[in-house]
Formats: sequence, structure tokens, C-alpha cells
Amino acid sequence: MPWNYPCYQVARFAGPNLTAGNTVVLKHAPQCPDSAAQLAQIFRDAGFPEGAYVNVYASNEQIEEIIGDPRVQGVSLTGSERAGSAVAATAGRHLKKVVLELGGSDPFLVLGSDDLDATVDAAIAARMENNGQACNAGKRFIVADALHDDFVSKFTAKLLEQDAQPLSSLAAAERLEGQVQSAVASGAHLDTLGERNGAFFPTGVLTGVGRDSEAFKEELFGPVAMVFRAKDEQEAIELANDTPYGLGSYVFTNDPDQAARVADQIDAGMVFVNGVGIEGVELPFGGVKRSGFGRELGRFGIEEFINKKLIRTVS
Repeated sequence: MPWNYPCYQVARFAGPNLTAGNTVVLKHAPQCPDSAAQLAQIFRDAGFPEGAYVNVYASNEQIEEIIGDPRVQGVSLTGSERAGSAVAATAGRHLKKVVLELGGSDPFLVLGSDDLDATVDAAIAARMENNGQACNAGKRFIVADALHDDFVSKFTAKLLEQDAQPLSSLAAAERLEGQVQSAVASGAHLDTLGERNGAFFPTGVLTGVGRDSEAFKEELFGPVAMVFRAKDEQEAIELANDTPYGLGSYVFTNDPDQAARVADQIDAGMVFVNGVGIEGVELPFGGVKRSGFGRELGRFGIEEFINKKLIRTVS
């Protein structure tokens, strides 16, 4: 499990599996040793029998060996695309079921609005969740031509007012800085009020990011947004789908028919219409393409690691 939500991510994986009667062996992110120990104690305090939930401080090499152990029946990972690929390869060699929830570059489509200020507030909330370090945060804002200029003006002003916090590590801030600098070198325009200072990275808005820019296809994991102009609905959908990722997405419009039509064409595991932060533990969570496969939470999450057996009797 990853570092960005060190308690919730564990709960959303372990809860459905313990509910199903499975036992759990969990390797947390190396940055979260105290959270890992605390969560193991919480499950013991809740009355789960010894061994139902086991926390291990293991290296990547040790985890590879654990995945191959015949007692392990399946593997779930929430993390980076690189980590997911490595875990899936190991699990595949041993024919183990895998659920992967990986990165995302979620589009936020603004196609119509009766209250642009409220839509901008929703866009800010989507981008700034966990200081921009959320896999399903809104990252690419695709705005209809008629609303584009007003949206960019309001969105930029409000985003630059946000109180950004340091990123998870110096390496994370350096990576984001490199991505932003690459986008600017390729012709994009950056609005920001500061520069990186150690792990601190200021909020920023990138406009004019071309399709030939590396940043166009990448996930920006921090408080920097990319904004694109769409001449019509179809171009907005095409921009939304022009990414290797497919985790979540957002559609804001005051036309219910348009909302249904566009949501149906977005190539992602989840589409949230006119709302931000409306996920729920009872709802399935997961993506397509390089954002992974399988689902967490809800009935679908519980059923991922349940074997379904047919017994048919003829009398």
C-alpha cells in the first residue's frame, strides 16, 4: 500500500478482504513504518484473531519471494505504474490473481455551467486534494471554448491563492519540477507565484501544453494543473481520452443529456458528474489502461478475491 493515504488505503483493501474471510499479509510503503504498526494493532484491538492481519517490513526482493509462496492466493497493489508492472509480472509467473490501482491523469471536463465560480471551486478541490498527491485528483482541465478564458482567469487566480504544502519528499518535488520545466521548454506557459524550495512546490497552472510535450502524457503528482481549450464536445472527449491512463474523470455540465452522452464515451474506470469527492466505500473504485485493473471497495471489491465454486447435483 502507498504512502499518500497511509491509513485509508490499507483499510479499503483490508476491510473487504477480512469481510470475505481472507487473511491479509501487508507490506506498507517504506515511508510509513509507524502507520503500518499502528494499523496492525488496530485490527488486533478490533478482535480479529492472530494471523488474520499480518504486517511485514519487507524489501522488494522479499516481497517477490512472498508473492511466489503457494500460500499466497492473490495480490493487490496501490501505487505507481512501475511498481504495478513489477508486481503483476511476479504474480503472473506464479499464476496469482492481481488487482492493481495505479496512477492517473484524470481529466476534468467543463462543458457548461450555470455558476462558473462554483465550478471553479470544484476544480480547485479536485486538483488540490492531498496537495495534488492523489491518484484520482483532477489533473487535466479541458474547458469548452466559450467558457475557457473566464475559467482560466478565475481558476488561475484561485489556485495561486491556495496554501500548498511540501510534497512527500525532495525527490517528488524535483520530479515535478523537471516535468514543469520540460513543458515550458516545449512551449507551454506557466502561471505561478514562486519556485521550488526543497520539497515545497508552489501551485501553478500550465496552459498551451502541446501534444508533443512529454508532460501531455504524464501524471503531474502535485499542485500543478494543466488546462486545455476544446472547440467542441467531441474534441473535449478526444483530449480526455488521449492519455495512457484511465482511472477517474469529471464532467461538469448543466445539460443532463450531454452529461450522459459524454460520460459514456470517456475511457476511464470512473466518471463523476457535477461533483468532486463523491466516491464512497460502497462504490467500486478502479481504472483501465495503464491505471490498472480490478476493483476495490463495495461488492465488486469483496468479490475480487473470492473463488466462486459451482456444485451441480443431478438426482
